[in-house]
Amino acid sequence: MTTNEQSLTGERADILDFLGKHRYFLRHTAEGLTDEQAATRSTISELTVGGLIKHVSATEQHWAEFAQGKGESSPAEVEYTPEVIAAWQDQFRLTEGETLAGVLAEYEKVAAATDELVRTLDLDTSYELPAAPWQPPGVFWTVRRVFLHITAETAQHAGHADIIRETIDGQKTMG
Repeated sequence: MTTNEQSLTGERADILDFLGKHRYFLRHTAEGLTDEQAATRSTISELTVGGLIKHVSATEQHWAEFAQGKGESSPAEVEYTPEVIAAWQDQFRLTEGETLAGVLAEYEKVAAATDELVRTLDLDTSYELPAAPWQPPGVFWTVRRVFLHITAETAQHAGHADIIRETIDGQKTMG
């Protein structure tokens, strides 16, 4: 624990602690896996342990940018070509040349950057969510809510990873 974390109290400390615990569950689920195991689809879904870590990292980075006011005001119209669909699917799996160690290292960098934002950003600042088919216009999220959303996303996917890992070799992370 750094000196900065030791002196941090209240809501920010709670957010960091809560997020850290769920990140731990996700990382721990991958512990001891080979790259081949981390890329294994062990359930009916397309999800893999390595792909989930990759996805959570990218999602956290996206929301951290939003929390800094760097979100898109309106998304570009997307044409769902086979390439766009394949790129979307690739965010949930390890692709050629990617390793579990590599996605874990990237996740650590993203997590450290997000943690610094939790320590420093005004939690009451809010930004309008980009327009999306599932989101009506005019909805704003505070930076606080963004960090809570990152935590929820991490926790949900840690559970998915736990099921996949148990199916691979019987190891249970969370129970």
